[in-house]
Amino acid sequence: MKAIVNGIILLPDREVRDCALLYDEKIIGITREAQADEVIDAGGAYVSPGLIDTHIHGYTGHEATDATREALCSIAHGLLQDGVTAFLPTAGANAWPVLQKTFEQTRALMGESSSAAFPGAEILGCHSEGPFINPSKKGAMNEKYIQPLDAGKILPYADVIRVLTFAPELPGGAEFIRTLKEKTDIALSMGHTNATFEQAMEAVGLGVTRVTHLFNAMSPLHHREPGVAGAALTADVYTELIADTFHVDKGLFPLIIRAKGDHLILITDTGRHIGLPDGEYEEDGTIVILKGKEARLPDGTIAGSVLHLNQGVKNLRDWGHLPMYAAVRCASLNVACSIGMEKRKGSLAAGKDADIVLMDRDCQILRTISHGETKYIRGN
Repeated sequence: MKAIVNGIILLPDREVRDCALLYDEKIIGITREAQADEVIDAGGAYVSPGLIDTHIHGYTGHEATDATREALCSIAHGLLQDGVTAFLPTAGANAWPVLQKTFEQTRALMGESSSAAFPGAEILGCHSEGPFINPSKKGAMNEKYIQPLDAGKILPYADVIRVLTFAPELPGGAEFIRTLKEKTDIALSMGHTNATFEQAMEAVGLGVTRVTHLFNAMSPLHHREPGVAGAALTADVYTELIADTFHVDKGLFPLIIRAKGDHLILITDTGRHIGLPDGEYEEDGTIVILKGKEARLPDGTIAGSVLHLNQGVKNLRDWGHLPMYAAVRCASLNVACSIGMEKRKGSLAAGKDADIVLMDRDCQILRTISHGETKYIRGN
């Protein structure tokens, strides 16, 4: 048994001080007395549940659609320094054989990554962001890879796809939703969509439970035409936010928090270019221009983000005027609930996987523990 002492333990609804967190591969509980074989002194740092990123394309020079063991393991390892202990490698619209290979490689690593010996964040499955999207809201995706709705292509990968982003207004949208809700546990997410408010709300009624990167690549909010953005803010759906203060202005954070409550989830939407210096980079024939917190195509189209999830937590806390535990919840328990993983992940409740992060007041990660094993120590 191990213990973490002298920390500020973050629960979903409060902070706990002057207590120890006990764990082995699972969380054992919180106690006043620390009797353990190994004791970690948090030195006054926050003791947080591991962060979960359900929308991340790449990291450390690799992307999910490289579809190799090396790429996925490298992403998983790099994420530890951001306090991410579980994630969904995300595949944007691409050639179908590439997507198939991505799904298969993800499947091959899911079991291995759930062990304490795996040197990276756990791979919970994948997020397929397309290819069933509206060309008018494709963002930085290549239009030649966009396909009409076809549930039959998804069904063979229902065990690995945790989240599917699609445009519900496309022909056959209602039947597509019904089929996947009946035959799979995939969380269906509206995104890269030009649906009207009425179409979006109909999709929610049929079983859509998520919205992909609020305000970005969707029909906008207007007081006479609320669009998908209006549906996201008013419907009982989990809603992604890229809290880099660029994709969505920080002045809207308090409004979004009030509207979404425990259905707000933080994501990064990063690609392989995260961490690189400002400049121009070529990816599969496409130029991406990095400048500060922005990643754009030459025509100005936004091309994902360069946000680290722990920085997103800090931004939401600071600009959304939240206590630390509430900001962390948006990157942990809320996220786990959105993909049906809350019994295993997302909080420091007894019996859950011992995914734990120590972070300082600026949300810099000091230590990342996954399945009870320390896998990252800052400066080491």
